[in-house]
Amino acid sequence: MRPHEKLDVWKRAIDFVLSIYEATQSLPKDEKFGLTAQLRRAAVSIPANIAEGAARKSTKEFMNFLSIAQGSASEVETKLRIPHRLSYLDEVAYLKLRRDVDDIGRMINGP
Repeated sequence: MRPHEKLDVWKRAIDFVLSIYEATQSLPKDEKFGLTAQLRRAAVSIPANIAEGAARKSTKEFMNFLSIAQGSASEVETKLRIPHRLSYLDEVAYLKLRRDVDDIGRMINGP
């Protein structure tokens, strides 16, 4: 088992990516290379950076990658607002995704 696979935050971030993929399926087809791709890429960046950081040898390097993952979480939060405000994403889905990304952000920051 790789180091990141033991981390609850990584597991939660993977689940979040799946939720983003599911939610973006309902976005308009003309957003395939816009909002859909950008949201998915930013969401995937969260667990990817956690995994890359966990594989590093020093705590300093790991913390740097966690900081990048936190930045990606903020990017996702911002990009979720756009389809919500355009009424592409309903209130219930938006609030669930926001809550999930906020929880992941808190997990990255630690206690």
